[in-house]
Amino acid sequence: MFGSLNFPFTLGNFTIIFSLLLIALQILILRKNFKIENILQIPVSIAFGYFIDLTMYLFFWVNPQNYFMKVIALLLGCLVLGFGVYIEVVADVVMLPGESFVRAIVQTWHTNFGTTKIIFDSSMTIIAGVLSFIFSGRLNGVREGTVIAALLVGFIARLFGKKLEFVKPYLFLEEYRNETQTSDKSNAEENTAHKNVIIIGRQYGCGGHDVGKALAEKLGYEFYDQEIIKMIAGTTGMTSEFIRRKEETMTNSLLYDFVNQMYLYGSREEEAPKDKIFEAESNVIKDLAKKGNCIIIGRCSDYILREHKNVLKIFLSAPLETRIKRIMQKLNITSKEAEQQIRKEDKRRADNYRYYTGRIWGMSASFDLALNTELGMEYIEECVQKAL
Repeated sequence: MFGSLNFPFTLGNFTIIFSLLLIALQILILRKNFKIENILQIPVSIAFGYFIDLTMYLFFWVNPQNYFMKVIALLLGCLVLGFGVYIEVVADVVMLPGESFVRAIVQTWHTNFGTTKIIFDSSMTIIAGVLSFIFSGRLNGVREGTVIAALLVGFIARLFGKKLEFVKPYLFLEEYRNETQTSDKSNAEENTAHKNVIIIGRQYGCGGHDVGKALAEKLGYEFYDQEIIKMIAGTTGMTSEFIRRKEETMTNSLLYDFVNQMYLYGSREEEAPKDKIFEAESNVIKDLAKKGNCIIIGRCSDYILREHKNVLKIFLSAPLETRIKRIMQKLNITSKEAEQQIRKEDKRRADNYRYYTGRIWGMSASFDLALNTELGMEYIEECVQKAL
């Protein structure tokens, strides 16, 4: 917008020029690593620029004077642009030069995609503001709307990605058909007469870890809880401590999407750290389920293995008073502090579960057995043995 206001170019013309500059910079940065298919950015950028001018011509009559109406128009524009970005990402054919330029920096200097994207977007806004003062003596073309659009478009696109996930099998029929056939073949090979994988979801403080470990010893099964963290540490490049802090915690799903919207444009290797952890854990859990004879604790395992026939899904709970006593002894804290900790951890697990599964945490329909750990280990073992 700044360029079109201070130079004899339309907004679309300036977008094309700036895009071509970014493509040239990509060539300089990547050199021999610049792939031939990246040349597609040129026709896409030209088409994008002319469509901007065409749209501005078609909507010349939209010129709200009231500030409130301007905000409404801005939000509608962000919604349309966010949907466009979602389509671009789903198609996965070519990126616009802005995002591709960031990816070139990441690939060359091995920086974090999210951080680099934030720095790039912030730098463009600051530079536009400074140049506006230099050329016109005032802030022109860069105001609160610029900042709002920069913050909202990626966030909206990420929300579209979540809400429209069900559309992908229809868009990429062949890819999903192959996955389904592979999954069906894997399920057909499972011994459906015997459930040799036990999944345990649990309330915080109910003793789910101890129950799972005792069951594993009783059945002669492998036991996986913190062990999964060690398994994925190597594949993700993250430390075990970082993974332990990040997994199964979600303070606010909308805030999470808002903060991590910049990862929308990245490749699979450039996912948001928490998303990358969840995907790595999902792969490990699926591999463990194929081997069988194991007990897996938490990590949305009931959802990840929802199609597997040899899985017994259990959810463990206990009265709040019992959980408070357990946490008081474990952490050496007061009753009030223990209750606060329990409510906090339960909420985090519930939010994390809902974010990645779209389901309600602890809902009976997701499990085969729901057991109160206060009933005792002997009773739980008996129920599990009968259900296997």
